[in-house]
Amino acid sequence: MATGSYRNGVSKGSVKVERPFALNSNIKSSNIKSKPNSTTTSNLRRSSPGSLGGSAGSVKDDAGVLGRVRVAVRLRPRNGEEMVADADFADCVELQPELKRLKLRKNNWDSDTYEFDEVLTEFASQKRVYEVVAKPVVESVLEGYNGTVMAYGQTGTGKTFTLGRLGEEDTAARGIMVRSMEDILADISPEVDSVSVSYLQLYMETIQDLLDPANDNISIVEDPKTGDVSLPGATIFEIRDQHSFIELLRLGEAHRFAANTKLNTESSRSHAILMVNVRRSVKGREAAISNENGDASYLGKSSKPGVIRKGKLVVVDLAGSERIDKSGSEGHTLEEAKSINLSLSSLGKCINALAENSPHVPVRDSKLTRLLRDSFGGTARTSLIVTIGPSPRHRGETASTIMFGQRAMKVENMVKIKEEFDYKSLSRRLDIQLDRLIAEHERKQKVFQDEVERITIEAQNRISEAERNYAEALENERLQHQKDYKESIKKLEEQWAMNQQKRDKERSGVEPKDDSSDVKCSREGPSSSASEEIAELKQLLQNEINSRKAAEQEANIVKAQLVQWKRSEAVRNAEILNLRKLLEEEAHQKEKLEEEITILRSQLLQLSFEADETRRSLDRGGSGKGFSGLDSLVSQVRHSQIKDSGNGQKASIAKLFEQVGLQKILSLLESEDADVRIHAVKVVANLAAEEANQEKIVEAGGLTSLLMLLKSSEDEMIRRVAAGAIANLAMNETNQELIMAQGGISLLSITAADADDPQTLRMVAGAIANLCGNDKLQTKLRGEGGIKALLGMVRSGHPDVLAQVARGIANFAKCESRAATQGTKSGRSLLIDDGALPWIVQNANNEASPIRRHIELALCHLAQHEVNAKDMISGGALWELVRISRDCSREDIRTLAHRTLTSSPTFQAELRRFCSLAEALPSTLLAPC
Repeated sequence: MATGSYRNGVSKGSVKVERPFALNSNIKSSNIKSKPNSTTTSNLRRSSPGSLGGSAGSVKDDAGVLGRVRVAVRLRPRNGEEMVADADFADCVELQPELKRLKLRKNNWDSDTYEFDEVLTEFASQKRVYEVVAKPVVESVLEGYNGTVMAYGQTGTGKTFTLGRLGEEDTAARGIMVRSMEDILADISPEVDSVSVSYLQLYMETIQDLLDPANDNISIVEDPKTGDVSLPGATIFEIRDQHSFIELLRLGEAHRFAANTKLNTESSRSHAILMVNVRRSVKGREAAISNENGDASYLGKSSKPGVIRKGKLVVVDLAGSERIDKSGSEGHTLEEAKSINLSLSSLGKCINALAENSPHVPVRDSKLTRLLRDSFGGTARTSLIVTIGPSPRHRGETASTIMFGQRAMKVENMVKIKEEFDYKSLSRRLDIQLDRLIAEHERKQKVFQDEVERITIEAQNRISEAERNYAEALENERLQHQKDYKESIKKLEEQWAMNQQKRDKERSGVEPKDDSSDVKCSREGPSSSASEEIAELKQLLQNEINSRKAAEQEANIVKAQLVQWKRSEAVRNAEILNLRKLLEEEAHQKEKLEEEITILRSQLLQLSFEADETRRSLDRGGSGKGFSGLDSLVSQVRHSQIKDSGNGQKASIAKLFEQVGLQKILSLLESEDADVRIHAVKVVANLAAEEANQEKIVEAGGLTSLLMLLKSSEDEMIRRVAAGAIANLAMNETNQELIMAQGGISLLSITAADADDPQTLRMVAGAIANLCGNDKLQTKLRGEGGIKALLGMVRSGHPDVLAQVARGIANFAKCESRAATQGTKSGRSLLIDDGALPWIVQNANNEASPIRRHIELALCHLAQHEVNAKDMISGGALWELVRISRDCSREDIRTLAHRTLTSSPTFQAELRRFCSLAEALPSTLLAPC
């Protein structure tokens, strides 16, 4: 259910929480058993890995709650044809809705009684059908469970009416699909919830996208751990309103395959599958909305992820089961019927195995059972409605449908809720919070860096100023000391000069006797004066030393402050580095997680690739043991062509295919021995008749070899058998494109022109007729002469050849009609351009029933395109349409012709003109008049 990356098959972006199904007032307790206690859990039947319910790995957290498949039966009213055909007989079905019983009459005195969860009469309204069948499932899906609503029954019993009716003209006729979406859209909140839709069809064992027709080969992917089935290639549309949903349904129905059979004019030839995924937020819706708008307060409080519930509703409109002799299917329609019956048979086998608690459930026999593996025996809540008709002519099909519903009632599912933690929303909130924290950190870091830079600059300025002041003070002190020293010297010199003069005077004016005393005084006087000067100089020097020490102490204090500031800056830088390291570690962790996610994605892709390779290798299988020598191989090929009855011949060819191998058989097509080539091409033709072998033949180059034989061989038998093999391969749409790409239509046209044998012409006409049924190849087929080749083969006159020609023209006309309805074609019909209209008109009332029926259908389809009306009037086709609308033995063709006549303005104008001349036509054809 998760949409993020996957780790070993489990979503990394979401964690599943599976809880038991919550019982409420809208769900009947009789349909869901109570949860077993721990002592009885071991006695519950668990689905085997191959069961429809998925692998045991999906039942992991809780045991869940057992819930039986609910089955309702709905009776279709008698139609006009049944009222006429069964007028003298009573209905074979008797309903007792108040007892929820149904009686199926064997004869007038004996009947079988069956009980269902609901019994709906032919008068039951569409609203009641929805409320008793689908509404409980829709309510479960809205609560987070998976749910399935499926319709099963014979062709023409009202399955598509019950499920897919749009009800645009009459709102009371709305089907289960439209009503389910109305309830879903009314219950969800568009702001926080979402609804997405995929619409698919399973046609001829190929899953195709009804919303994108070009997407015509969607693969099924199974989770190897949980067993969940998904279709990753399907187109998904988000639904916002009911109108867009109805437009999608209308688009899908226009692309769905339908055909005209005896049981139903517009019979569905494919299984339609509507998948609705509902994603709901359980809590925190208002908080989630405020979070999207950037509410920071919520980010601080929301540390836990919200809970998301994801429910899936699957509505399956199965194609109707039918008997070939009753439906009248032929050609490509016959192959469609085979594919439908094969898939329905596989579904029945799986339900039988689940009802009987078989250890093996053949879930891989069909893509339908693989898609529905969760609906029967799985974890989904399933409701099945079986539709039946009242006619005693179809009693056998009615009994088979009833028994299918009875067996389905025995199947029990382990119903589980699907909850996930909404890690995506939490991750988005955390990303927003992380971005805000990073921005806040960057702002704080910028402020811190600016502050550190400011403090650094201020410290540098103060240091510079202190150094400058110290240098100036030191220089001033030095200059002052020099000045004082010079003044002291000058004073000493002056004093010495004065003393010297004084001594000279005293020496000249004193007697000699006194000379000794004078000398003594003169000596004492200068001596005391010099001592005083020395003491003063020492004092000045000491003062200078003290000043210098004080300056040095101040310088040391400034340096200490600078060191302290540098240490503080280093601490802040360390903090910044730590923060940067934390950010780098967070980024590294994020990168590591992203790398791990990338590795896990690559591992998942590798596992998917290996699983695909293993599946393809298993599909191709081994080539078997080969024969030693070409002679042994040729003898085996010739021995396989000995005439035998029915299954014996097929068994011998199948045995030969296993023993010899396809490559060796194809190599014999190029043998120089003509007899060997004949026997080899017969073996290849017989193998090509089986659908299981066609893909292998084409992959091994068998188609190319057959086309080369058709081109180069001159043997009539080889060309006839090769054309038959190509006709068998042309029943597959993919092979049709390959045949056209390799020039197959040109070779078939040349063969048709050269051959005279009716059987050869029948094979060639059958191959071209199959190619005519492909919408994509019409223009190319006509451009390479396919239509002219078909018309050229009518020269044979053989009924079998004419029947194949008529079938090809009907297929071509049907494709043109569909293209005109879809708006992809606007010009005149290519059949009319190539001159096919005269032959069509000429054989519209052919005695041979197959020829007449195909020609009548071709006329009806040509008439549906208004641009062909004038040519059909001038060619006489209008009166054939009038005859068909009145005299055709098949009611569906009569109805189609009548509707075409009344809806065409050109035809109505011509009929009114004719009425004015002669009132010879019935009034029912002149409604516009």
